[in-house]
Amino acid sequence: MKRSLFGRLWPNATAVVLFIGFVFPVYWMFATALKPRGDILADNPVWVPTDITFDHFETATSADHFWTYVTNSLTVTILAVLFSLIIALAGSFALARMRFKGRRGFIIGFMLAQMAPWEVMIIAMYMIVRDASMLNSLVPLTLFYMMMILPFTILTLRGFVAAVPRELEESAMVDGCTRVQAFRRVILPLLAPGLMSTSLFGFITAWNEFALVLVLNKDTEAKTLPLWLSSFQTQFGDDWGATMAASSLFAIPILILFVFLQRKAVSGLTAGAVKG
Repeated sequence: MKRSLFGRLWPNATAVVLFIGFVFPVYWMFATALKPRGDILADNPVWVPTDITFDHFETATSADHFWTYVTNSLTVTILAVLFSLIIALAGSFALARMRFKGRRGFIIGFMLAQMAPWEVMIIAMYMIVRDASMLNSLVPLTLFYMMMILPFTILTLRGFVAAVPRELEESAMVDGCTRVQAFRRVILPLLAPGLMSTSLFGFITAWNEFALVLVLNKDTEAKTLPLWLSSFQTQFGDDWGATMAASSLFAIPILILFVFLQRKAVSGLTAGAVKG
């Protein structure tokens, strides 16, 4: 009886400890952003802010070029995710439904591309963009982000396409649909969990990317939010409230997206990992 109780208790206790360990830094970031400066620098930590202020957020949003960085980040991230989904839908369908020479090699190649660190190719990317006279532009940044997202997107969606019975597609084609129409009307609606999970992964990857934009875009008008956040403390010194507010603003889009997509995203990641 005691052994059975312990067997049920320790996994739950471990989960609680891990949850607190992951969530507390996020809570402390938002809590510090809402505290007045006196509470932030107090000798005894103020665990729960009671005297809430939004002055730090005003300081962060009034920083130079803040809204330019927001626009740039949203532009390259959304476009990279959309382009990768469009290409991945066709690629995943081909890998799941069609049999052609070199198919297994393609799949292995995508896996290797997913495992390879992109940082080792930054110099090559820089030379390509420089020779094309496209430094300080959002276009190559969008294309490179799309390439970073694409292998994972194709591999995940391939599992979902393979899980859809061929009979559904064949029935639609017997009823008069073309292959494209059968894909759009039958298969595509069933890919919603996969689309959600890959979109969330792609958004997080592109939104947080720092090294590539640091190398390619030196012009202020072409930078993104990660660079703005890295230079924020330099501008405001030891203003920890404004620094935490800036970090909170950077994290809010990801948190909002995750809240809306969490159920579909979790089911998509687990299902796509075991199907196909």
